[in-house]
Amino acid sequence: MSVLELLASSPAVFVGTCLVLGLIVGSFLNVVIYRLPIMLERSWREQCAQGHGDAAAATLPAGLAQRFNLVVPRSACPACQAPIGAWQNIPLISWVLLGGRCATCREPISLRYPLVEMLSGVLCAAVAWRFGFGWPALAALTLTWFLIALTFIDIDHQLLPDNLTLPLLWLGLLLSLLGPQDAAAIPVSLRSSLLGAAAGYASLWSVYHLFRLFTGKEGMGYGDFKLFAALGAWLGVQMLLPIILIAAVSGALAGIAMMVLRGRSRSSPIAFGPFLAGAGWLVLMFGQPWVSSYLLFAAQP
Repeated sequence: MSVLELLASSPAVFVGTCLVLGLIVGSFLNVVIYRLPIMLERSWREQCAQGHGDAAAATLPAGLAQRFNLVVPRSACPACQAPIGAWQNIPLISWVLLGGRCATCREPISLRYPLVEMLSGVLCAAVAWRFGFGWPALAALTLTWFLIALTFIDIDHQLLPDNLTLPLLWLGLLLSLLGPQDAAAIPVSLRSSLLGAAAGYASLWSVYHLFRLFTGKEGMGYGDFKLFAALGAWLGVQMLLPIILIAAVSGALAGIAMMVLRGRSRSSPIAFGPFLAGAGWLVLMFGQPWVSSYLLFAAQP
């Protein structure tokens, strides 16, 4: 029996495999979450330097000329810069064995790293359980990984990079065009995907400009429009309403909780991307049963 046949015939093996895969990808997502904003800032600085000539270029940070991307330089301890060996980079296990501290300088390692790995593993296992072996599961895993990266980048920097939102949008449209469509939640039809992308972007764009017109303030960023459009491309126009309702309610509750527990003012900005991403993932997993149940209920006399 081949590996693919084993995964297809044994749901438990498939779920376990996706759990491990999710842990491994989660380790890479930590790199994306940390490095991508730095890469973007570096690119913006270089563009500003080129636009202002050599005098501006001379003011750039000393390390700007060094290569920095998702592959190089090699991962190192933020405190002592000691390179992280392969055995120190095993998802979850290394953090536990090291006691949550650097092997060289014994400085604490952020709990964020194993939490992202664990979150990725658990969500991927849930996707495998929900969709079973096949193309819909692969598509749902891909969407899940994008949403995790976007969530934590937005939490840290209040930024939803075009480097992630736009490829996610185009992948959703391409999947609806080329992917095999069946009873699973994805891929949706090309018509629903196109309408979802257009309506997702236009709806939040309209809310943004109306809010600014009446208050003189910006209520959200353009990245939110693009993420909502991407979710519309992946999940279809019919899922936009449950996504925005879940995101809005959860965002409002989180804002109230922060004002009560942390004493934050009403004017303090709160990243909306994580709530959109979380709502999108919930609708990916449970949206079809919810919509079907609602339609069945609404059809009753």
